[in-house]
Amino acid sequence: MSYSVGQVAAFAGVTVRTLHHYDKAGLLSPSERSHAGYRLYGDADLARLQQILFYRELGFSLDEIAAILEDPQANALEQLRARQRRLGEEIERLRRLAEVAERAIEVQQTGVALTPEERFEVFGEITFDLSYATQAELKWAHSDGRREAMARAAAHTKEDWRRLMGEAAAWRAELLAAFDEGEPSDGERAMDLAEEHRLHISRWFTSCPADMHRRIADDFVTEPRAFALVVPPSQQRPGLAAYVGRAVHANAARHDGGRTHSLSEEHS
Repeated sequence: MSYSVGQVAAFAGVTVRTLHHYDKAGLLSPSERSHAGYRLYGDADLARLQQILFYRELGFSLDEIAAILEDPQANALEQLRARQRRLGEEIERLRRLAEVAERAIEVQQTGVALTPEERFEVFGEITFDLSYATQAELKWAHSDGRREAMARAAAHTKEDWRRLMGEAAAWRAELLAAFDEGEPSDGERAMDLAEEHRLHISRWFTSCPADMHRRIADDFVTEPRAFALVVPPSQQRPGLAAYVGRAVHANAARHDGGRTHSLSEEHS
């Protein structure tokens, strides 16, 4: 069966101009002619067109496609492997770009009035986790608390952020020391560190009552991004997030008369 240029263009999803270009380039020339001299494509031509479109979709140039079709046994496998490698590299490049874009969006959402250079200088490893401090970390809080945290974060000056991050670094050093020295998570030292963390949130972002602090601590255990805000991955130890969670719960119980709260109870 034979098909006109228009018919082939319609069901192949290309333009008539594209088919004319393939013909002119010697890549795909119609093998038949009508009685009136019009070009017609046969089944073999359509099969070749399908191959061309397949290789074009993979990003091959017309010259590369011509070389493959000229001797498919000699060229196709090698060319496809090379293209697979390049596509893998491009996928990785796009993945990195997507991560950069996501991080940039997160930084912009914090409302922090610092240049990118200042953010790197002040925040270091946790630069791109600030949105978690002001959004995800507070997801269990009422909306007024979230709005307050965002507003206060946006109002912080560079010097405020320096002080805030300095406080956090000093607290983190004490936490790691307590953990490494085997202090119990429900001991006074660990509970005091939990209380310091609660007051830090209240001082810099929004009021953080015990129930809210418990929910934040539960996020440390279940959400790696939340705990990375408190302890960057390079400084983390196995079991440290759970340790902080237990310390926060123990500290909260200390302040509400010893009543403990299970994770299921917190989320019921």
